[in-house]
Formats: sequence, C-alpha cells, structure tokens
Amino acid sequence: MVFGLILGLLFFQRFPGRAWMRILAISPFFVMPVVSALIWKNMLMHPVYGLLSWLFRALGLPPVDWLAQYPMPSIVAMVAWQWIPFAMLLVLTGLQSLPGDVLEAARIDGANLWQEFRYIVLPHLARTLSVVTMLESIFFLSLFAEIYTATSGGPGLATTTLPYLIFLKAFAEYRIGVAAAGAIFAVILANLVALFVLRFIGRNLRG
Repeated sequence: MVFGLILGLLFFQRFPGRAWMRILAISPFFVMPVVSALIWKNMLMHPVYGLLSWLFRALGLPPVDWLAQYPMPSIVAMVAWQWIPFAMLLVLTGLQSLPGDVLEAARIDGANLWQEFRYIVLPHLARTLSVVTMLESIFFLSLFAEIYTATSGGPGLATTTLPYLIFLKAFAEYRIGVAAAGAIFAVILANLVALFVLRFIGRNLRG
C-alpha cells in the first residue's frame, strides 16, 4: 500500500510519456499469478541463469539462491510486484477526484509539499486506502498460486501458509478431517479480518 501510494502520487504528476509509463506500471497486475511466479522463479531468481544472478556475477559477487535462502521474502517480492499496481491504480483514481483549486489555494497560503500531502492529499485518500487495505488483506489470506508454483511451501515449511497447509493436508496426506478443520479456521480468520477492516472503513466514512 505504501509503494502504491508513492507510485500513485508520482504518476499523478505531469511529465512526458506519462500515459505509457502508467500502462507499464499497471501491467504486472494483469499477469496471471502462476505466470508471475514462473517469471520470478526461472527468469529472475534462478541461481544459475537468472537475471539477478547475472547481475551479481557482473559485480563480482556470488549468486544467491533466493528461493532456498530467502524463501518468504522472495514470495513477498513476487506478490508485491503484482499487487502494488492495484494499489497504485486505486490511488490514481482517488487523486482524480481531488479538486485542483484546493491544492492551488494551499500553495498560495504558503503550504509546502509535505503540508499539502499531510493535510490535503492523505485525508482525501483515506477512504481509498481503506478499500485497498480491505481488498488486499482478503486476497493475501487466500494466497496460494505463487507458493505452489515457486516453492511448494518449502524449504521445509518456510512458505507454508494456511491455504497451502489445507491443500497439503487434503491432497497430499489425505487427512480430510484436519483439512476441514483448517478450512473452518480460515473462514473464521477471514471474517475476523474483514470485520476489523470494515469497521475501520466505516469510521473513515463517518469521518
């Protein structure tokens, strides 16, 4: 959400080629999760022929097996690459409704960029950021495809999230009762998160 906010503010400014840059920045969101995971696993993070390994060797550094040594940060990078554009898109949509005369009046009154952001832009985007928080939180609770494709929950259980654990219990170990119990817990957890986020959004809407 933080990076989406920063990119949204950046692409809200006028500069040459802004339309094309926006399209390029948003495009990762439209890549299927399995394809995204394969790109990161085989083209970027592979310890032998990945782009990051090539850059490390070019700098005289030993290559890193990211998915083996840093499995969870690698998954976080994959998911962030795909979902930051979604946050950016909603932030841009929220900024389109910001009246330009309000910012102009603030500049005339001597407000600097930080004061504009703190007292005008950020309160205006409070509802948008709340929606981003809710939607992405619900999505992350059901994250599965990237983990299944990139790490299969490993090494060991390093990237085994609750949805993937339910999958393992049901389809790898055939422990249907345990999987069903995990699914019930996942539903309760998702509802608790949704309840908390919706209450947070409701306070913002009333404000």
